[in-house]
Amino acid sequence: MTEEIERARLIRGIAEAARAAARTVAKATAQHRTRGLTGISEAIYRHRAAILAANARDMAAARDAGTSAALLDRLLLDDKRITGLARAVADIAAAPEIVGRVDRTETRPNGLEIQRVRIPLGVIAMIYEARPNVTTDAAALCLKAGNACILRGGREALESNRALLAAVHDGLVTARLPPEAVQLVPMTDREAIADLVKLDELIDLCIPRGGEGLIRFVAEHARVPVIKHYKGVCHVFVHAAADAELALAIIENAKVSRPGVCNAVETVLVDRPIARKLIPRLVARLAPTVELRGDDTVCALGGDAVRPATEDDWYAEYLDLILAVRVVDGIDAAIAHIERYGSDHTESIITKDRDAGERFLREVNSSTVMVNASTRFADGGELGLGAEIGISTTRLHAYGPMGAEGLTTTKFVVRGTGQVRS
Repeated sequence: MTEEIERARLIRGIAEAARAAARTVAKATAQHRTRGLTGISEAIYRHRAAILAANARDMAAARDAGTSAALLDRLLLDDKRITGLARAVADIAAAPEIVGRVDRTETRPNGLEIQRVRIPLGVIAMIYEARPNVTTDAAALCLKAGNACILRGGREALESNRALLAAVHDGLVTARLPPEAVQLVPMTDREAIADLVKLDELIDLCIPRGGEGLIRFVAEHARVPVIKHYKGVCHVFVHAAADAELALAIIENAKVSRPGVCNAVETVLVDRPIARKLIPRLVARLAPTVELRGDDTVCALGGDAVRPATEDDWYAEYLDLILAVRVVDGIDAAIAHIERYGSDHTESIITKDRDAGERFLREVNSSTVMVNASTRFADGGELGLGAEIGISTTRLHAYGPMGAEGLTTTKFVVRGTGQVRS
């Protein structure tokens, strides 16, 4: 019991320090916050050797634990990725200012001038697994939006996250911003998460990124608002009017380039009129590296290279070199499949028929919908956000990849000349 009390006291102390720091960050000028972000970017380069050494320790422990290749890829930091982290922070620093932006101005008949102005949310709790890049992305995006953040990474990336946090604090101190604006929960047990997400008087929003079990745990214990990202069950629908070679190239990129990320395609839907020609080519292209699971038609056309799919396969987020393939009867059946089995993440149609493409964009209400493009573009950096704090599959407040704007809200600013309400 004493241990539980001490843990809860430590978590509250972190949150109280973050709340105080959030007030300082929110009051800072845009130029001051930009100096802080630029300082963090430069500090990442200075701390490169320490970050690489820490990540090597995490990678060795993960390999010893039998971690899958896909998750090891998420965990890895090399020279190229560290440079990418620093550049992402620099891009966020250079992005247009959000805090104080006027989104709407209106003058009422009584002469009152009404504005809606962007303001910070306050303190953001970020809970994530296996992705040390989230440490710097989340810190930078929260600071850009005038917030403080509390980070709780997974135990598999603890050494990497500590090294990255040291670089973040170096940059903040250089810019004379409080280091308490970005903090890391030192414990990796789930009880610490439960303590954190109950502090509704200190924390304004929680964003969990990780496995479905983690996200459900957070949602069940939280007293603060939670933006959830449950699963990335992404689909590619190859329409009857698709260019076959284009479709194959897009599917291969969407599955193979990084299978362990949430924007990788998990299910391919093939329009029946082109199934006989396309599926043998798809199998020949992917079967050497990807395990294929298909319905009866796909199995018949693909032969021994395809395993029969079960009902669970249509719901699956594999995060691995596994792909489910199904033949459907037209765009109506494709949309119905996505509505039943999808997770509101990302869907793409491959077609030369403009009307079919526009209908797909209009009727599929996932957070990102595409025509003739890989699902791998469902990413904050690729969609012009600089970086992302997560991909929300919760439709309230923010939906899809979230950048700095998703970490703000608006307040009403009213200017009058003595008006009173009759």
